[in-house]
Amino acid sequence: MADHRTVLGTAVERREGRDKVTGLARYAAEHATTGRAHGWPVPASVARGSVRTIDATTALRLPRVIAVLTPEDAPRLAEPDDPALAVLQNSRVPHRGWPVALVVAETLEDARAGAAAVQVEYSAQEHDVTLTAGHPRAYVPQEANGGYPAQRERGDPEGAFASASVRVDANYRVPPLHNHPMEPHAATARWDDGRLVVHDSSQGTTTVRATLAALFRLPEGQITVMSEHVGGGFGSKGTPRPHVVLAVMAAMRTGRPVTVALPRRLMPALVGHRSPTLHRVRLGATEQGSLTTLIHEVVTQTSRIKEFVEQAAVPARIMYASPHSRTTHRVVPLDVPSPSWMRAPGEAPGMFALESAMDELAVALRMDPVALRIANEPDREPDSGKPFSSRHLVDCLREGAERFDWAHRDPRPRSRSEGPLLVGSGVAAATYPVLVSPSTATAQALADGRFTVRINATDIGTGARTVLAQIAADALGVPPERVLTEIGSSDLPSAPLAGGSSGTASWGWAVHEACTRLRADLADHAAPLPAEGLTASADTAGSADADSAYARHAFGAHFAEVAVDTVTGEVRVRRLLGVYAAGHILNARTARSQFTGGMTMGLGMALTEGSTMDAAFGDFTESDLAAYHLPVHADVPAIEVHWIDENDAHLNPMGSKGIGEIGIVGTAAAIANAVRHATGTRYRDLPLTPDRILAGLPG
Repeated sequence: MADHRTVLGTAVERREGRDKVTGLARYAAEHATTGRAHGWPVPASVARGSVRTIDATTALRLPRVIAVLTPEDAPRLAEPDDPALAVLQNSRVPHRGWPVALVVAETLEDARAGAAAVQVEYSAQEHDVTLTAGHPRAYVPQEANGGYPAQRERGDPEGAFASASVRVDANYRVPPLHNHPMEPHAATARWDDGRLVVHDSSQGTTTVRATLAALFRLPEGQITVMSEHVGGGFGSKGTPRPHVVLAVMAAMRTGRPVTVALPRRLMPALVGHRSPTLHRVRLGATEQGSLTTLIHEVVTQTSRIKEFVEQAAVPARIMYASPHSRTTHRVVPLDVPSPSWMRAPGEAPGMFALESAMDELAVALRMDPVALRIANEPDREPDSGKPFSSRHLVDCLREGAERFDWAHRDPRPRSRSEGPLLVGSGVAAATYPVLVSPSTATAQALADGRFTVRINATDIGTGARTVLAQIAADALGVPPERVLTEIGSSDLPSAPLAGGSSGTASWGWAVHEACTRLRADLADHAAPLPAEGLTASADTAGSADADSAYARHAFGAHFAEVAVDTVTGEVRVRRLLGVYAAGHILNARTARSQFTGGMTMGLGMALTEGSTMDAAFGDFTESDLAAYHLPVHADVPAIEVHWIDENDAHLNPMGSKGIGEIGIVGTAAAIANAVRHATGTRYRDLPLTPDRILAGLPG
């Protein structure tokens, strides 16, 4: 076979792109079958308490309402591992928005009208939804999200801070943030000759199938879950959510296919959110700029039914050399919806605080912020002491500085103005860990010269189909046009979810192994292929999940230029540049899209996105896109993305690192640092909305 290894890294077009733009791609709520009904949840209107009575009489009198499921008559579930899935099982209301009933009707509109007609009486209890740094119920958990220890300490961080020549002691705040993927969470469930078939908007159907099997006491082999196309998730679809449980319940109850598509206003209460985080960062340094101590303390919140701890202090453990360090997390259980994953959980809020503090230290030292970061580059991971498998942060900073013309930047604040506009620039570093999980895959050689790769990967808009075909073509030594990919069904070989920037590394490893074995089998197979072709399989358990002697991370550098209107308080990002070192880039087109998307999300985090919890009602005030402001095209400048292609032999057969999340990680800090340079005022609470900007400007 010819050598086609150059296919990896090229800008191959998305395989499903035409189907998506022409409407042929079908999403979870679009699988209409004969007799399909629709479900609409009835959300709790108290922040804590219990349901006293539910009167569905009026709803059931509506002409096209089929059924109303309540805690009194809904199917009984086995106790779930995730308490957020125990819907309609009892009268308890753990937070506002918790489903207390589900109306099933002939159409979506009928279901919505029926839900509005359901009358619910509650026994309300006193609630607490307000996070404070000194909250009396704050505690130190055993571990934070991802299995990281909640606390780590080296040396004498307090003593080193007290004796440091230059000190920074600052508090930062990141508000609750919501994922809001383009496609709301939806599932269509039906029973087909005793088999449960579900189309779910999910980042991983293997987990959804296992969860449904446990909840409904069914063999996994009796369930098929499909996620052929997913309109984004950003972590919120990484675990099964209540909508899929409600859809299966309704299908069981009615004997009909049922679609439950969550209204966007209910998503903040039911699909997770980025927990708010309160940060205190203390840095001590010599007069020459060498860090002597780094202390990052985080307080965050979780719900009363499920512990989730945003690991926001973890990045401080690996970023900079410092002989003394302490990183801690405390969490407060409140009467709020359960927080969960959102793009770069931990890293996104944590690096905003750390990189803002590094900028403050550079100001205190009168030192260039790029030079300060380079001066504190570690030769090993500070927390574990392991050598880095590869670390090119310094190269990213230097290349970014050159491309941004950083050398000609006047470091003085308020040094550049254009009428009422103050113009400034800022920099921040970024990091994200290399994560990988075991996966299985098969590769089949067909008699007509084509190949089929099968794996239960999920394409959430990242181009997984395309990149997996490239990996297969590379291993087989054939053009990618000869490789077919089958993904997105739990009936395919088992694979982990699309999350943690680990999908391509996990799936690609198994695909590479299966195709490598198939290529060897074909070399030994002299006779024509049989009609059924020739198949090889792979299971990376024991290799993909093996402990590594190396600290494996992706790194990057973000540069931003902003214009701040001193009359209106509006901040406009004029230029945004990202330079990344993320292993070997497997597809230049889809990689650029991922980096750009992450940076756009970071721009929203910096300037427009923020949610507030109403203390009286216990509800997120900004619960839809009318109030929760995502950046639109007019807010986003021409984003520049570049990367340094790394040759890292300690990752996987492709030499790749995750790229889906690192784009968001340093963007907010770079923008905030640019605003400080423009205005001379340090803003430590996100987002940097006009009212906050005006309040901080000198009179």
